[in-house]
Amino acid sequence: MITGYRSQGGRLVAQKGSLDDPAGLVWIDMVNPSAAEEDQVEEVLGLNIPTRDDMQEIEPSSRLYAERGAVYLTAQVLARHEPLATEIGPVTFMLTKDRLITVHYHTPGSIAFFADWAQTHDMGCSSGQTTLMALLETIVDRLADGLEGEARKLDALTRAIFEAHRPSGKSSTLAAVLQRIGRAEDHNGKIVESLSTIQRVLNYMAAPLTTEAAMLMKGIGKTQLKTLGRDVRSLSETAATQSQKILFQLDATLGVISIRQSDIIKIFSVVAFVFLPPTLIASIYGMNFRIMPELDWTWGYPMAIGLMVLSAVIPYAIFRAKKLL
Repeated sequence: MITGYRSQGGRLVAQKGSLDDPAGLVWIDMVNPSAAEEDQVEEVLGLNIPTRDDMQEIEPSSRLYAERGAVYLTAQVLARHEPLATEIGPVTFMLTKDRLITVHYHTPGSIAFFADWAQTHDMGCSSGQTTLMALLETIVDRLADGLEGEARKLDALTRAIFEAHRPSGKSSTLAAVLQRIGRAEDHNGKIVESLSTIQRVLNYMAAPLTTEAAMLMKGIGKTQLKTLGRDVRSLSETAATQSQKILFQLDATLGVISIRQSDIIKIFSVVAFVFLPPTLIASIYGMNFRIMPELDWTWGYPMAIGLMVLSAVIPYAIFRAKKLL
């Protein structure tokens, strides 16, 4: 699907459908474009639209370059499909003298949010350069919101981990906690990857490698670029801190599981030790020897029972005295 946007008073006005007349369009968004749509845009704009495979290349030279009158900038951007699932995929920003073209094969919420917000609010989108900066700022803001929301969830998760160690805590909680830690690490890792690719894009924009790229990015304010770069670095540090917190939570959860297992083993060990002497006594008097004096005693049976009870009570009393139970 291809959607074009015109600028009116700093706001964007959507124009879906044919791009036979691209004059006045400051942003063209291509979502999962078909081969026919790619050919149409290439013919109308005279550009080379990168394919899905091209966008997956990880070499910096394949993600950040200039050719045929356009700068190609590719970054990894998050898309959340449901509360428990996130996807990360490449988005290519193609900046020409007149407009911005974005190509992506997944649906990041940040791009959809920017498209809706810019149509009702003055974002200063009067050119491709200003639209690119506004879009990058929105993507970074959404990543910041994701980190803030994840930080609150991690605080609640820490409480759940240590509450599970209380006597009234449920062991089944720990299995859910481990799943939650896995999702948190996956989400945080994707945010780190997205921020690192955006940082590389900003570094390239701040110091273009070619004269052509420098000319195409002339309308981008250096102060705005530096501010966005500082924000990205700050978010990267926050994400790194949260990654350390997730590792702590994983270690704490495994520690709680180990303590619970130790408690269970301790109980079985104490029970085995308490019932070992009575078992020994019962085994002795269960032997089939002809001559056993106690068999003829009137009080032989009560004596054996008493010995078994006493041999069980004494170890139990010793464990209680040493606070092992």
